[in-house]
Amino acid sequence: MTDKPLLHEKLTTGAEFLGGSDFYQKNIPDCIASNLNPNFQLRPYQFEAFGRFKYYMESYPSRPKNTPTQALYHMATGSGKTLIMAGLMLYLYKQGYRNFLFFVNSTNIINKTRDNFLNAISSKYLFNETVQVNNQQIRIKEVDNFQATNPDDINIVFSTIQGLHTRLNTPQENSITYDDFESEKIVLISDEAHHINAETKKTKDINQAELFDLNSWESTVNKIFNANNQNILLEFTATEDLTNEQIIEKYRDKIIFDYPLKSFRMDGYSKEVKVLQSDIQPFDRALQAILLSQFRRKIFEKHGWMIKPVILFKSKKIKDSNAFLEEFISKIKNLKESDLAKIQSNPNLDSNLKKVFDYFQSNQITLENLALELQEEFSENKCISVNSKNESEQKQIAVNTLEDSDNEYRAIFAVDKLNEGWDVLNLFDIVRLYDTRDAKSGKPGKTTLSEAQLIGRGARYCPFRLEEDQPLYQRKYDILNDEKEHDLKLCEELYYHSAYNPRYIQELHTALEEIGIKAKTSRECKLFLKPDFKDKSFYKIGMIFKNEREKYAREDVLGLNASFIETIHKIPLLSGYSQSLTVFEDEKQKQANKKQKDYFIKSFGSSVIKKALSKFPEYQFSSLKCFFPHLKSLSEFIESDSYLGKIRIEVEGSE
Repeated sequence: MTDKPLLHEKLTTGAEFLGGSDFYQKNIPDCIASNLNPNFQLRPYQFEAFGRFKYYMESYPSRPKNTPTQALYHMATGSGKTLIMAGLMLYLYKQGYRNFLFFVNSTNIINKTRDNFLNAISSKYLFNETVQVNNQQIRIKEVDNFQATNPDDINIVFSTIQGLHTRLNTPQENSITYDDFESEKIVLISDEAHHINAETKKTKDINQAELFDLNSWESTVNKIFNANNQNILLEFTATEDLTNEQIIEKYRDKIIFDYPLKSFRMDGYSKEVKVLQSDIQPFDRALQAILLSQFRRKIFEKHGWMIKPVILFKSKKIKDSNAFLEEFISKIKNLKESDLAKIQSNPNLDSNLKKVFDYFQSNQITLENLALELQEEFSENKCISVNSKNESEQKQIAVNTLEDSDNEYRAIFAVDKLNEGWDVLNLFDIVRLYDTRDAKSGKPGKTTLSEAQLIGRGARYCPFRLEEDQPLYQRKYDILNDEKEHDLKLCEELYYHSAYNPRYIQELHTALEEIGIKAKTSRECKLFLKPDFKDKSFYKIGMIFKNEREKYAREDVLGLNASFIETIHKIPLLSGYSQSLTVFEDEKQKQANKKQKDYFIKSFGSSVIKKALSKFPEYQFSSLKCFFPHLKSLSEFIESDSYLGKIRIEVEGSE
């Protein structure tokens, strides 16, 4: 791979010669700031994003001429990519562009963005009440196509990338056609743009579904983009695969701005992320989360903020999610003082949860009253499941307006429906309801990476402040030096609740590093071979031998391997132990106090063991016979010293 710098790196270097590192921030178009919703105060990096584009379009000497213009914004989840789109539409309107095509892979994102651009009564509407460019008031309208559009309006076609391909290749009356892109100059806006790069990837790196789409998604976009040499393609994503050689070469001269999650967090625009591991059952893990959630609500109210924290309960499969929703509703409905007392009396309870109970006790809130309060706050009508492929419009609106004062939902149940396009600020807890790992060769798998990306979405900062001079959208209560911890620090943290599984947590840390939310720590070492070793014949002419495989009849197998029999097999019991770790700090994990006791397996009795073996098909006698050809019966397998008879297990639990 070449060391040639990327476009955004060239622009960063160039700023120093143009007037200083803040050159772009000082040179944003006037039409942007005055026409965006004043409730969304522009941040320094957003000024930078706008200023870079203006410079690139008007002054950058190496911008290709007489050819369509393509630019990629690689920006962190939650950094305001949609606001950047709105501002760039205003700038390009002033440059003579009137027609805009917004496309993405998800209907849910289409509906959200339509609301952002068109619904003036929405709390997330991005434009000012009145939009004026060149002293003329303009309207922002949705259209079906670009034929006979009003030349004084911003005209937007919204489409999924799949729908766009279908509409262009099977045109219908009043539908958008390829002719629209030849006769009119168009601005194409691609959200979650990593989805249109299937064709750019190496064939070996893409799956069958992506192969099927090779001649649709990316090729369709390229065809309409190249139809007019004045067309502009603006791409936005937080998760482009910039480790892929083909992708990086495609975007080397197109990445105009790179603002990763790592920078977003270091600038204080995200919540801090903590992982709370608990060696308890899933519902008890959920109960810990709702206690923390209710505690946060009390802290917000104490300081005069009516903010409602919400929780995401994440399952691996839809049937599991539906089953847990039923269990959750039933157990919350029947929640008792004793259920909360059980958590409070846990000797291994995490210190943050101890603070929760201390707070309720100091404010004369009994466990009985707390149980009644939680029954009301997390009742069935305040729970919502979003797992269906065809969710109602009402549900889509509900999960995208969780911050609104009239939205009472506290608990969201989902599998992966909310992995993309979900903009929520008041998410403070994610509860992982399963305990599986998919790492291979030390690398986190797709599930762990998607979980890390979900954490990135949930880490968006929920805005509040106590003093007018405090920043509204940045953390204010990080502990510096020996400062005393402020009670609002908890309200600047996202908790990820998981089973107690240190290996999984290590894989999650690696996944967070890969998506850029956590800085990697690495050390480069050079290894040298001794000259005298390189002079030896072993180094110069040594050979590697490769074995051939032969079928093994196992006739010499008379029992379990001796080393397996002699090994003490450890079985952990759920201890209720919990601890929280700050994700971005190299914090040492404390170990729970454990006690062990040894048993021979056969001491549990033949009937108990046979019932346990019957749960697994591989322990049926017919299967065992394949591995142990001399085995005469299941009883022999249990009792004989050659098999299970001498095997010991060590049962471990809390003291």
